[in-house]
Amino acid sequence: MSRKGKTVFVCQDCGYESPKWIGQCICGAWNSMVEEKVIQYKEDDKRRRQAGEEPKAVKLAEVQSGHHTRLDTGIGELNRVLGGGLVRGSLTLISGEPGIGKSTIIIQTAAEIAKHLGPVLYITGEESEEQIKMRADRVCKGDLDNLFLLAETNMENILQVTEKVKPIFLIVDSIQTMYTEDLESAPGTVSQVRACTNELMRVGKGKKIPVFIVAHVTKSGDLAGPKIVEHLVDCVLNFTGVRDQELRILRAFKNRFGTTSEIGAFEMREEGLLEIENLSESFLEGMEDGTEGSMATAVYEGTRPLLLEVQALTSPANIGFARRTAIGVELSRLNMIIAVLDRKAGLSLTDQDVYVNVVGGIKPEGTSTDLALALAIYSTYKGIPGNKKTLAIGEIGLTGDLRSVQNADKIVKEAARMGFNRIVLPKKNADRVTGISKDVQLLGEPD
Repeated sequence: MSRKGKTVFVCQDCGYESPKWIGQCICGAWNSMVEEKVIQYKEDDKRRRQAGEEPKAVKLAEVQSGHHTRLDTGIGELNRVLGGGLVRGSLTLISGEPGIGKSTIIIQTAAEIAKHLGPVLYITGEESEEQIKMRADRVCKGDLDNLFLLAETNMENILQVTEKVKPIFLIVDSIQTMYTEDLESAPGTVSQVRACTNELMRVGKGKKIPVFIVAHVTKSGDLAGPKIVEHLVDCVLNFTGVRDQELRILRAFKNRFGTTSEIGAFEMREEGLLEIENLSESFLEGMEDGTEGSMATAVYEGTRPLLLEVQALTSPANIGFARRTAIGVELSRLNMIIAVLDRKAGLSLTDQDVYVNVVGGIKPEGTSTDLALALAIYSTYKGIPGNKKTLAIGEIGLTGDLRSVQNADKIVKEAARMGFNRIVLPKKNADRVTGISKDVQLLGEPD
């Protein structure tokens, strides 16, 4: 039944539609329903299907693998996070706080593809063409004749220009500023964002054009707009970092063509974003010898080991309950480790505030940092100075045992290359490590 001229209430978080306003959506969000006018598309509407195109099934054997149809972005760290490059016809959503470097990495990617592969169309709905030009002059080098700019927010005009330019790569900055004339609602509403994303998906997949979509984030750091956009796109990238520091981390929250465990590291400079090839060295460069509450550890991110510094501090609690503060570590994990230290190691911290921090602002996944965290807490509480040439990895169980971790052999080899001469790890992992210099001491604690 056609709903033309009628209104519905749409949830800004999940996109759920209701004929009447409700206080709490089915997704659990409160006061997230907004009123919007909608129209019903006809079955033969050309907007839903390109003229002359008919649905056609193809044999699975005739479909090319994505490994053979990727575009090299010219930026190694970006290729790593994407899984080897841009897949033709894919939609990639990139988000991050204002000023973190989203526009910089996008213009650098556009310039590299334009110089080596073909025409690129950059749609800007927030900045003028002169602003994009100024940024490109600062961070891009070489011939940019194949890089086209369009300051436009109307989807119909954008699709028309796309037909003329025939780009091999399309960038839309940002999706919240785009609108289609088919809907009466304002740009940035749930219906407009969803409709514009659908149009970009139709063009991208129909013409095999990879599309980059820039999205805003909320004050809490979550992706702004309806969550349905995250389901529509193929890849969701998040750019994080501290604005007054140079380090920037790119991570994939969703990737249909690769893993989500890879991270890309960049350094923000005046000439743009520079790739950091040895990320472990940058995380450990400030680590000092003989410091209480400091311990080196490592995690395995994607296809490479990543060495980190974990810091801990204990302080007598003044009033009420002791505080537990964790940066880069899950608070529940910290509480569990403190409980194990209390029960199994006799280290009572009930009257101590405990603060832990993973240096560099990264949040490592997995449990391989448990042992280093426990040793750092023990070190600061007992006043025992640490050794910057010692590295600890291992998962701590509730029974107080040290459990083995995955890829420990690769972590050990990377630690030896970085100059560590003492490595504490589970005995099962230590027994499997081979090819390590005799100068490196492996302290394998039993599982």
